[in-house]
Amino acid sequence: MIHSNWIVSIMTIVSHLFFISIAFWWIQDIHIERYIRMHESQAKVMIVMLSVVFGFICSSFFIDVVNAILGLTTFTKSL
Repeated sequence: MIHSNWIVSIMTIVSHLFFISIAFWWIQDIHIERYIRMHESQAKVMIVMLSVVFGFICSSFFIDVVNAILGLTTFTKSL
């Protein structure tokens, strides 16, 4: 199986954007501004930043699992 660097890069970007958008959708439903006193603009920035953090962490985990599975399949084919 041949992996091109540009394919991996595109898949990584798509994965990050997907998980960040899922995290943004999820965090918006929590309504953080109800629980923490802050201005509306500050709450929006906090939601975006938390979305990036949680989305990146989830995406990195997903990508690592996929890479581990690909590594195992390559290893078992070489036996």
